[in-house]
Amino acid sequence: MPLPDADDLDSYVVPDYAGRCVTNVVPALLEWPDLPPWLPAIAGDASQVVLLVLDGLGWDQLQQHRALMPVLHRFEGDWISTVAPSTTAAALTSIATGLAPGEHGVVGYRVLLGHDVVNMLRWTMERGDARRAHPPATVQPHEAFCGQRPCIVTKAEFSTTGFTAAHLAGCRFHGYRQPSSLVTQVVDLVRAGEPFVYAYYDGIDKVSHEYGLGRYYRAELHSVDQLVAWLLAELPAGTALLVTADHGQVETGTNVVLPHPEVLAATTVQSGEGRFRWLHARPGRARALHEAALAHHGAHAWVRTRDEVLTEGWFGPVVDEHLAGRLGDVCLVAKGTVAFDDPADTGSFALVGRHGSLTRAEMLVPLVAALAR
Repeated sequence: MPLPDADDLDSYVVPDYAGRCVTNVVPALLEWPDLPPWLPAIAGDASQVVLLVLDGLGWDQLQQHRALMPVLHRFEGDWISTVAPSTTAAALTSIATGLAPGEHGVVGYRVLLGHDVVNMLRWTMERGDARRAHPPATVQPHEAFCGQRPCIVTKAEFSTTGFTAAHLAGCRFHGYRQPSSLVTQVVDLVRAGEPFVYAYYDGIDKVSHEYGLGRYYRAELHSVDQLVAWLLAELPAGTALLVTADHGQVETGTNVVLPHPEVLAATTVQSGEGRFRWLHARPGRARALHEAALAHHGAHAWVRTRDEVLTEGWFGPVVDEHLAGRLGDVCLVAKGTVAFDDPADTGSFALVGRHGSLTRAEMLVPLVAALAR
């Protein structure tokens, strides 16, 4: 797939759903008879594999911080693309199910389900917990990990969440509370004979959101590299440690724009997130909404209608008809370092680092591996 230059701020990356994409990692490891050329051969030849997802570690950021991550830089491998939007809920579900967002239905961070905008990570809506109104198994009904029920090592606090039920249902859950316990649990499972273990760590993403890509972020990258080194050293000889991510990062800081009043006048509700903002049109106003969005935000965003997004294959080669209704009528997909505000999209602190758009920095993630010795 052709890639824009890292300095090209006017080009975007469409996910490579047919090839080197996060959607294909698990099927390649668990189902495919032949290894694709983009999968590190180490992982295909090993008797046991650990797949570690480092939330928020983009390929470009990894290349820019080689000195802070010397262990990962010695791993074999290259970049792959994540999904659209480049956001955790959509990408983790794609990693687990092997499906594009247009097939599994978790099409963003905040998704319109019926009349409710549901936060997919918290599984909440304006009136509270969304699990009864929108059961996770109904929203995302596809099996994870090719139906093989592997062991999952992730944060203990995620054990009963709606999002875990949506993307990891049927897996054998092992929760950890500190990074050291992640290492210990993964090693114990591999030593017990598990052929495949999936592990997830969210520290890079959390630090980026709160502090941006500066000193705190660099400290976290260095800490994660030490975590990877420790895990690799403790794993039994012959085990492949395969590392990937769900998305990269950009720093937006205070560069947050409220959609223009003319845009909002044609909008009933917003979904998505700041870097991939869906606008849902008032009845009969979809064309006016598109024209207003182009006029007022075309310089700072790729403005697309739902039909254009589907035609370009952003959400996959196939989008189930009933899932297309979860998308808005017009999207603002941020260029550069801007984000689009929605007062209903709130959190415990103002975000400094963000993701979700189709820029190279957000769309390219590592797929690298090393063999424990």
